[in-house]
Amino acid sequence: MDLQFNIQIDFYQILDFIGTLAFAISGTRLAAAKHFDLFGAYIVGLTTAIGGGTVRDLLLGLSPFWMKDPFYLICSAIAVIWVVAFRKVLVRQDNTWFLFDTIGLALFTVVGMEKTLANDFPYWCAICMGAMTGAAGGVLRDVLINEVPLIFRKEIYALACVMGGIVFFLLHYFGCDENLCGILAGISVIIIRLLAVKYHLSLPRLKVEGTKEE
Repeated sequence: MDLQFNIQIDFYQILDFIGTLAFAISGTRLAAAKHFDLFGAYIVGLTTAIGGGTVRDLLLGLSPFWMKDPFYLICSAIAVIWVVAFRKVLVRQDNTWFLFDTIGLALFTVVGMEKTLANDFPYWCAICMGAMTGAAGGVLRDVLINEVPLIFRKEIYALACVMGGIVFFLLHYFGCDENLCGILAGISVIIIRLLAVKYHLSLPRLKVEGTKEE
Protein backbone atom coordinates (compact mmCIF):
# COMPACT_ATOMS: atom_id res chain seq x y z
CA MET A 1 0.00 0.00 0.00
CA ASP A 2 2.78 2.44 0.94
CA LEU A 3 4.73 1.64 -2.25
CA GLN A 4 1.69 2.28 -4.42
CA PHE A 5 1.09 5.63 -2.67
CA ASN A 6 4.69 6.77 -3.26
CA ILE A 7 4.54 5.83 -6.95
CA GLN A 8 1.33 7.78 -7.36
CA ILE A 9 2.75 10.87 -5.72
CA ASP A 10 5.89 10.72 -7.90
CA PHE A 11 3.76 10.41 -11.04
CA TYR A 12 1.78 13.56 -10.29
CA GLN A 13 4.91 15.42 -9.24
CA ILE A 14 6.41 14.66 -12.64
CA LEU A 15 3.27 16.00 -14.34
CA ASP A 16 3.42 19.09 -12.14
CA PHE A 17 7.08 19.76 -12.98
CA ILE A 18 6.59 19.31 -16.72
CA GLY A 19 3.47 21.48 -16.67
CA THR A 20 5.28 24.18 -14.71
CA LEU A 21 8.12 24.33 -17.23
CA ALA A 22 5.72 24.31 -20.20
CA PHE A 23 3.59 27.13 -18.82
CA ALA A 24 6.62 29.14 -17.73
CA ILE A 25 8.08 28.90 -21.24
CA SER A 26 4.76 29.90 -22.83
CA GLY A 27 4.46 32.95 -20.57
CA THR A 28 8.09 33.97 -21.02
CA ARG A 29 7.83 33.58 -24.78
CA LEU A 30 4.85 35.95 -24.98
CA ALA A 31 6.63 38.44 -22.71
CA ALA A 32 9.65 38.29 -25.04
CA ALA A 33 7.39 39.00 -28.01
CA LYS A 34 6.22 42.11 -26.13
CA HIS A 35 9.87 43.15 -25.55
CA PHE A 36 9.78 42.82 -21.75
CA ASP A 37 13.10 42.95 -19.93
CA LEU A 38 14.49 39.81 -18.27
CA PHE A 39 12.87 40.44 -14.91
CA GLY A 40 9.52 41.25 -16.49
CA ALA A 41 9.69 38.10 -18.60
CA TYR A 42 10.53 36.09 -15.48
CA ILE A 43 7.52 37.48 -13.61
CA VAL A 44 5.17 36.74 -16.52
CA GLY A 45 6.52 33.20 -16.85
CA LEU A 46 6.30 32.60 -13.10
CA THR A 47 2.77 33.97 -12.90
CA THR A 48 1.69 31.73 -15.78
CA ALA A 49 3.22 28.70 -14.08
CA ILE A 50 1.95 29.21 -10.52
CA GLY A 51 -1.11 31.44 -10.96
CA GLY A 52 -3.73 28.74 -11.46
CA GLY A 53 -2.38 26.50 -8.72
CA THR A 54 -2.19 29.43 -6.30
CA VAL A 55 -5.84 30.33 -6.88
CA ARG A 56 -6.77 26.66 -6.48
CA ASP A 57 -4.91 26.26 -3.19
CA LEU A 58 -6.37 29.44 -1.73
CA LEU A 59 -9.89 28.30 -2.63
CA LEU A 60 -9.21 24.90 -1.06
CA GLY A 61 -7.91 26.52 2.12
CA LEU A 62 -4.32 25.34 1.58
CA SER A 63 -0.98 27.13 1.63
CA PRO A 64 0.09 27.90 -1.96
CA PHE A 65 2.22 25.01 -3.20
CA TRP A 66 5.14 27.12 -4.42
CA MET A 67 5.75 28.54 -0.93
CA LYS A 68 6.96 25.11 0.21
CA ASP A 69 9.26 24.25 -2.69
CA PRO A 70 11.70 26.61 -4.47
CA PHE A 71 11.59 24.41 -7.59
CA TYR A 72 8.83 26.53 -9.15
CA LEU A 73 10.87 29.72 -8.86
CA ILE A 74 13.93 27.97 -10.27
CA CYS A 75 11.89 26.40 -13.08
CA SER A 76 10.66 29.81 -14.19
CA ALA A 77 14.27 31.04 -14.29
CA ILE A 78 15.16 28.04 -16.47
CA ALA A 79 12.30 29.04 -18.78
CA VAL A 80 13.83 32.52 -19.20
CA ILE A 81 17.20 30.99 -20.05
CA TRP A 82 15.50 28.65 -22.53
CA VAL A 83 13.71 31.50 -24.28
CA VAL A 84 16.88 33.62 -24.40
CA ALA A 85 18.81 30.70 -25.89
CA PHE A 86 16.18 29.92 -28.52
CA ARG A 87 14.51 33.32 -28.84
CA LYS A 88 14.87 33.57 -32.62
CA VAL A 89 12.84 30.40 -33.08
CA LEU A 90 10.36 30.79 -30.22
CA VAL A 91 9.39 34.43 -30.72
CA ARG A 92 8.82 34.14 -34.46
CA GLN A 93 6.71 30.98 -34.38
CA ASP A 94 3.28 31.08 -32.78
CA ASN A 95 3.00 27.29 -32.85
CA THR A 96 5.80 26.98 -30.27
CA TRP A 97 3.82 29.06 -27.77
CA PHE A 98 0.68 27.08 -28.56
CA LEU A 99 2.48 23.76 -28.00
CA PHE A 100 3.83 24.66 -24.57
CA ASP A 101 0.55 26.31 -23.53
CA THR A 102 -1.47 23.24 -24.51
CA ILE A 103 0.86 20.87 -22.68
CA GLY A 104 0.70 22.99 -19.53
CA LEU A 105 -3.07 23.25 -19.80
CA ALA A 106 -3.49 19.47 -19.95
CA LEU A 107 -1.03 18.58 -17.22
CA PHE A 108 -2.20 21.23 -14.77
CA THR A 109 -5.81 20.14 -15.24
CA VAL A 110 -4.88 16.64 -14.10
CA VAL A 111 -2.69 17.88 -11.24
CA GLY A 112 -5.43 20.23 -10.04
CA MET A 113 -8.00 17.43 -9.99
CA GLU A 114 -5.68 15.03 -8.19
CA LYS A 115 -4.83 17.53 -5.46
CA THR A 116 -8.48 18.44 -4.92
CA LEU A 117 -9.50 14.78 -4.63
CA ALA A 118 -6.55 14.09 -2.31
CA ASN A 119 -8.01 16.70 0.06
CA ASP A 120 -11.38 14.91 0.12
CA PHE A 121 -13.36 17.31 -2.06
CA PRO A 122 -16.10 15.87 -4.33
CA TYR A 123 -15.58 15.19 -8.03
CA TRP A 124 -17.60 18.17 -9.24
CA CYS A 125 -15.31 20.42 -7.22
CA ALA A 126 -12.24 18.61 -8.55
CA ILE A 127 -13.37 19.25 -12.13
CA CYS A 128 -13.80 22.96 -11.35
CA MET A 129 -10.40 23.14 -9.62
CA GLY A 130 -8.77 21.27 -12.50
CA ALA A 131 -10.08 23.85 -14.93
CA MET A 132 -9.01 26.63 -12.57
CA THR A 133 -5.49 25.21 -12.27
CA GLY A 134 -5.18 24.88 -16.04
CA ALA A 135 -6.71 28.15 -17.18
CA ALA A 136 -6.24 30.78 -14.45
CA GLY A 137 -2.48 31.14 -14.99
CA GLY A 138 -3.11 31.99 -18.64
CA VAL A 139 -5.67 34.61 -17.65
CA LEU A 140 -3.19 36.31 -15.30
CA ARG A 141 -0.49 36.09 -17.98
CA ASP A 142 -2.67 37.84 -20.55
CA VAL A 143 -3.58 40.57 -18.08
CA LEU A 144 0.11 41.22 -17.36
CA ILE A 145 0.96 41.51 -21.07
CA ASN A 146 -2.09 43.74 -21.66
CA GLU A 147 -4.08 41.30 -23.80
CA VAL A 148 -7.70 40.27 -23.56
CA PRO A 149 -7.47 36.85 -21.85
CA LEU A 150 -7.44 33.99 -24.32
CA ILE A 151 -10.17 32.25 -22.37
CA PHE A 152 -12.63 35.01 -23.37
CA ARG A 153 -11.79 35.62 -27.00
CA LYS A 154 -10.78 32.54 -28.97
CA GLU A 155 -11.34 28.82 -29.42
CA ILE A 156 -12.39 26.44 -26.65
CA TYR A 157 -9.85 26.74 -23.82
CA ALA A 158 -11.12 26.30 -20.26
CA LEU A 159 -13.93 24.10 -21.55
CA ALA A 160 -11.25 21.65 -22.72
CA CYS A 161 -10.13 21.39 -19.09
CA VAL A 162 -13.69 20.73 -17.95
CA MET A 163 -14.15 18.03 -20.56
CA GLY A 164 -10.83 16.46 -19.58
CA GLY A 165 -12.01 16.45 -15.98
CA ILE A 166 -15.19 14.67 -16.99
CA VAL A 167 -13.11 12.05 -18.82
CA PHE A 168 -11.07 11.56 -15.63
CA PHE A 169 -14.25 11.09 -13.59
CA LEU A 170 -15.85 8.62 -16.01
CA LEU A 171 -12.73 6.49 -16.28
CA HIS A 172 -12.28 6.43 -12.52
CA TYR A 173 -15.97 5.62 -12.04
CA PHE A 174 -15.61 2.54 -14.24
CA GLY A 175 -12.59 1.32 -12.29
CA CYS A 176 -9.58 2.48 -14.30
CA ASP A 177 -6.26 2.96 -12.55
CA GLU A 178 -5.92 6.54 -11.31
CA ASN A 179 -2.63 7.13 -13.11
CA LEU A 180 -4.18 5.89 -16.36
CA CYS A 181 -7.16 8.18 -15.73
CA GLY A 182 -4.78 11.11 -15.44
CA ILE A 183 -2.89 10.24 -18.62
CA LEU A 184 -6.04 9.78 -20.71
CA ALA A 185 -7.65 12.90 -19.26
CA GLY A 186 -4.57 14.95 -20.16
CA ILE A 187 -4.51 13.52 -23.67
CA SER A 188 -8.20 14.37 -24.08
CA VAL A 189 -7.51 18.01 -23.12
CA ILE A 190 -4.75 18.20 -25.72
CA ILE A 191 -6.91 16.61 -28.44
CA ILE A 192 -9.88 18.88 -27.71
CA ARG A 193 -7.65 21.96 -27.75
CA LEU A 194 -5.99 20.93 -31.03
CA LEU A 195 -9.34 20.26 -32.69
CA ALA A 196 -10.74 23.55 -31.41
CA VAL A 197 -7.87 25.51 -32.94
CA LYS A 198 -7.77 23.56 -36.19
CA TYR A 199 -11.50 23.85 -36.85
CA HIS A 200 -12.03 27.20 -35.06
CA LEU A 201 -14.48 25.70 -32.58
CA SER A 202 -15.83 28.11 -30.00
CA LEU A 203 -18.91 28.69 -27.90
CA PRO A 204 -21.69 30.94 -29.26
CA ARG A 205 -21.19 34.62 -28.50
CA LEU A 206 -23.70 36.61 -26.53
CA LYS A 207 -25.16 39.48 -28.48
CA VAL A 208 -27.33 42.35 -27.35
CA GLU A 209 -29.68 44.04 -29.78
CA GLY A 210 -28.59 47.52 -30.81
CA THR A 211 -24.88 46.89 -30.30
CA LYS A 212 -22.27 46.40 -32.99
CA GLU A 213 -19.99 43.39 -33.00
CA GLU A 214 -16.33 44.38 -32.78
